[in-house]
Amino acid sequence: MPKSKVRKKSVYTPPEGVLQSRSAAQARLAQPSPRWYVALMIGLLLVGLLWIVVYYVAGDEIPFMVSLNSWNFAIGFGAMVAGLVMSMRWR
Repeated sequence: MPKSKVRKKSVYTPPEGVLQSRSAAQARLAQPSPRWYVALMIGLLLVGLLWIVVYYVAGDEIPFMVSLNSWNFAIGFGAMVAGLVMSMRWR
């Protein structure tokens, strides 16, 4: 059985609808994040970590942490998750 001949193109052309041109609004969104964004992101990560560490070490001696009970984990992990979500949007 004969082989079919393959035509070689000199320039690659992508299929229609695959590549879309970037609009001005998308180009504006690609700017780097402001400095306060990074500071807030790292701050939330550290505050969440410190909250959980302080709860483990001295949670029985701090009155408001005793009243929060297991919500201390939600507060600590919530702050860390917020920092993690911010890190995914950081440019």
